[in-house]
Amino acid sequence: MLHIGIVACSTEGAALCYRTISLEGAQRLGRHDHPEVSLHSYSLARYMKCIDSGDWAGVAELMLSSAEKLARAGADFLICPDNTIHQAFDLVEHRSPRLWLHIVREVAAEAKRCRFKRLAVLGTRYLMEGPVYPDALKSAKIEHRVPGPEQRERINSIIFDELVNGQFVPRSLAYHIEVIRALKDEGCDAVVLGCTEIPLLVTPESSPLPVLDSTRLLARAAVKKAVED
Repeated sequence: MLHIGIVACSTEGAALCYRTISLEGAQRLGRHDHPEVSLHSYSLARYMKCIDSGDWAGVAELMLSSAEKLARAGADFLICPDNTIHQAFDLVEHRSPRLWLHIVREVAAEAKRCRFKRLAVLGTRYLMEGPVYPDALKSAKIEHRVPGPEQRERINSIIFDELVNGQFVPRSLAYHIEVIRALKDEGCDAVVLGCTEIPLLVTPESSPLPVLDSTRLLARAAVKKAVED
């Protein structure tokens, strides 16, 4: 089996990705079994310093540094369970020592497989206002919608003040459900949980729309590649 390298950014999202790899591995391979996994993480603070200043080249350098460390540790390919920093992916991919799976391409592939036509996209403000999902979904010929400006700010605050710190409170769940319901009324037929911590708050059972859980989709794709390649 191939060795999976996780380029981590936020703790909760990376932990969910690692946990999903372990669980998915056991389902495919047998009790307690999964592919070899290595993880490297710079602090979220270092990433946010670059993101807040629009320094995507700086984000790319952090990702590449993690990639180099993971390659030296024996990783055969890489994943990053953070949607936002994929805005730097084009600066990373051609310089990387290892092949990457792209989290948004995995989401788009699943949306296409499920024949969804218009996706609601939730995530950080940087993600909802950035090019990462529009570019990938356009290539897949899938429409998308994002919440309005005030909703984007509120969701962003919930992510950085609560979710990345492992705080999942009922009022924040209720707010996300309200936003998803409004996007459903705009014709969306599924919702992308495009911050890797949102799936820890919003579950398929609580969501008014079918969910595309970016973290778990990436983890499952990584296990599939590690086992089948």
